[in-house]
Amino acid sequence: MSDVHFIVPAGIDDPTRPSGGNVYDRRVACGLAEAGRPVRVQEVPGTWPSPDAQAVGALAAVVGGIPDGAVLLIDGLVASSAPEVLRAESGRVRFVVLVHMPLGLASQNVAAREREGAALSEAAAVITTSSWGRRALLDIYALPGERVYVAEPGVDPAALASATKTSGEMLVVAAVIPGKGHDVLLDALSPLHRFSWRCQCIGSLERDPAFVRRLRRRVLEAGMNGRVRFSGPQTEAELSRSYLAADVLVLPSRGETYGMVIAEALARGLPVVATDVGGVPEALGHSLDGTRPGLLVSAGDPVALRCALRAWLEDADLRRRLRAAARERRMSLPDWSRASSAVADVLQRAGR
Repeated sequence: MSDVHFIVPAGIDDPTRPSGGNVYDRRVACGLAEAGRPVRVQEVPGTWPSPDAQAVGALAAVVGGIPDGAVLLIDGLVASSAPEVLRAESGRVRFVVLVHMPLGLASQNVAAREREGAALSEAAAVITTSSWGRRALLDIYALPGERVYVAEPGVDPAALASATKTSGEMLVVAAVIPGKGHDVLLDALSPLHRFSWRCQCIGSLERDPAFVRRLRRRVLEAGMNGRVRFSGPQTEAELSRSYLAADVLVLPSRGETYGMVIAEALARGLPVVATDVGGVPEALGHSLDGTRPGLLVSAGDPVALRCALRAWLEDADLRRRLRAAARERRMSLPDWSRASSAVADVLQRAGR
């Protein structure tokens, strides 16, 4: 069986820059190799998805070194930003683009949408991580439906979290950037001062330092210092301990193609309070009796998020129902071998 050539942004193993996309790329590469499909991962430097000419040149050099007739799996963060490279090489190699988040969803960024559309039109196949992501790509771009596939992320089995006495240990796992909604969360939490809660925010603090400074100032002004902590990124072992010490995962994002942290929380029996965006409802799923293992609210709405968090803090029956649903949902979560197998199937079709 021929090697898989997999192009990814540089730094996917950098512990200071964790992301769902990086985890997905690493786990799928490992899964393909374990299934007997050798993988040659090649990192391309650059500020993807906003590369300079040097980064695009580096990508062109890497693609130019791929053998004729090969199938090339390429992270969408790279591919969607460099349609000229795909256009120049699509007659020689077959591209399979792995789209973690469609760049064209930002309707105000017409140039990004046009470039992504041009890149995806050169692909033999496109893979995204949720049914919602597939629908979004088909809605935005004139892509043939038979060329767009879903490979849902997996999750590893994990120990069950134990509820604390107050049920007030909240956990947010996301890079601290505007799209993840930490500002909305602070507005939601600040009036809940009479309840016993703490909120740990784990994720990169380097991607938008000005936004982080504004959030820290907001925490001080609202008297939440000591209750809200921005811990920065954590190692895999540290993050696992943080999940086990939590009572509920909070994901106030303005957009998610899937929401891998939701699956990570559910694997530990943690209920979720999240925004009803993108593929989040898919990741959250239901227990056997149809109960959601969490609460969904509108994105960008601090009042709705506050009501959901207040309900969690003051309603013991609600907490019991959600915990039971989360523990049941953890039994039906997909593993990483399923994701790798789905990607392998697409690569095989593209090769034909």
